[in-house]
Amino acid sequence: MSSSVPRAHEDPSARSLFLRPGERGRWLWRAAGEAVLAGALVLLVYTGESEIDPRLAMGWAAVVALGGIGVGLVLVRRRFPAVSVVGLAALTGVVPAVALLTAAAAYTATRQMETPRRRAGLLLGSGAVAMAAGAAFAAVLGWGSWSFGLALSAVLAGTTVVVPGLVGVSTGQQDRLLRALRERTAAAEEARRLADSESRVRERSRIAAEMHDLVGHRLSLVSLYSGGLEVALRKEAPGLRDEAAVVGRAARDAMQELREVLGVLGPLGRDTGTDALTDATGTRSDIEALVEESRGVGIPVEFSWEGPDLDGRPARVRRAVHRVVRESLTNVHRYAVGAHVTVVVRHTGERVEVRVRNGVPPVPPAAATGLGTGRGLVGLRERVALLGGDLEAGRTPGGGFAVAADVPADPGPGAETADVAPYEREPSAGADESRGGLSALQRRLAGAVTALLGLAGVGVMMLFGVVLVVNAHRPAYRSPEQPRVGMSREQVERNVAGDDTVTRAAAAGHEPPRPGSATDCLYPYTDRKTKGGRVEIVRYCFRSDTLIAIDRFTVPMVTEKVTGMPRRSTTHD
Repeated sequence: MSSSVPRAHEDPSARSLFLRPGERGRWLWRAAGEAVLAGALVLLVYTGESEIDPRLAMGWAAVVALGGIGVGLVLVRRRFPAVSVVGLAALTGVVPAVALLTAAAAYTATRQMETPRRRAGLLLGSGAVAMAAGAAFAAVLGWGSWSFGLALSAVLAGTTVVVPGLVGVSTGQQDRLLRALRERTAAAEEARRLADSESRVRERSRIAAEMHDLVGHRLSLVSLYSGGLEVALRKEAPGLRDEAAVVGRAARDAMQELREVLGVLGPLGRDTGTDALTDATGTRSDIEALVEESRGVGIPVEFSWEGPDLDGRPARVRRAVHRVVRESLTNVHRYAVGAHVTVVVRHTGERVEVRVRNGVPPVPPAAATGLGTGRGLVGLRERVALLGGDLEAGRTPGGGFAVAADVPADPGPGAETADVAPYEREPSAGADESRGGLSALQRRLAGAVTALLGLAGVGVMMLFGVVLVVNAHRPAYRSPEQPRVGMSREQVERNVAGDDTVTRAAAAGHEPPRPGSATDCLYPYTDRKTKGGRVEIVRYCFRSDTLIAIDRFTVPMVTEKVTGMPRRSTTHD
């Protein structure tokens, strides 16, 4: 009888007024089940205690009324733990049948409390209240002396308050320890992830610095010399001036691309690659410009844009769209010259989908080009993954190639600095719950079975203690007092067997003379035999109602058979 909740040990019933209608309905069903179980426990314990000692029995009306109060107190044990335990302890001193409900409340209360002083004060105070109630109401309940009520309530307080309370303390400490270990493990994993992320960022920054120092310097020299060569060829060889201009333009383009690469490798928090682009990067006009460049070199490109423009979206999203389209068209230029290309950008408000698909080129690519290194697609996949999207690339059934990217239109703040590869992402909470649903059900069943076994153990221990108390307070057996001259007839009859007609008849003719002042004699039944086969008879003679003589004598005994059955008789001499 013991979880969404702010802490592991809290229960939804503690905040039932703030639950949604569906959750409140589940809580009501749970409360109803607990009430039925609690009522059954009260009736079961009451039946067992009544069989042990009739003094513990009371009217069914009183049991139902006081048991109902106990059920109400046990239902609020999570919301008002101290009130529930103290109230049930006091009720246990009067109605021992609610003792198991007290055990459940004590376990729950001490499991929730985190302060040792509060736990100790609750257990000691509840035990004292139970003992005081038992001693005070013992005479009213017909239990006899107050010592019996005190002893019984002390046993009940020890077995149903102290023992379950100590178990609850141990369980609560274990729960808090496990929760602290989980939080510490999560913090350690987060620290490790942040350290790994920082290491990657530093390594990328180091690579970007080296590339800037080495490759950037060389490209600057190429651009400088090509510019000088273009100036020199204006007069010496005007026909070669255009080739020199092409070289210079290619060097400047290479420098521009190098800046963009450095933006990818540099610290992601600053997003330095965005500075190398413009505000129009990734917008519809920018993608149309890329398509027109491909058409200008003889590539048939069909372009389609669905939805609003991306000019209001973050720069990192626009840059990703630009990169996907540009890298895809560059691959077409290299490996599928002349193939028909379809470029589709779909902006649905929450997602941005990019599809670039080309058919089979009319002329197979030269063998020297091969299939490429694939590094461009790897970079695209990483860029899209950092935004929380997905990228798929592969050959189509018709022999062409397709690239499909799906990125969120407005990534959260975490996506801007996220540095976790797709294969390093932690599974979602929903996946964890779906995978752990069976184990959670098993844990609940195990908890229910453990609770029932615990209540059964407490009940057995409690009933055993009640038996010991009842046996210890039974009236001591006293041997009959030996009759003596001067006793009253009532006292004699209380200590000996009653008058027996057969014994009186057997004594006739064999008894000594009665005292002259005797008014009556008593012949109790006897089966005491002597060695000579005779029966010893004791006669008590009274004057009025006072014993005046005790006579002992023997008579002979014979055995006869009457209707086939043995019969003992006495004969007269």
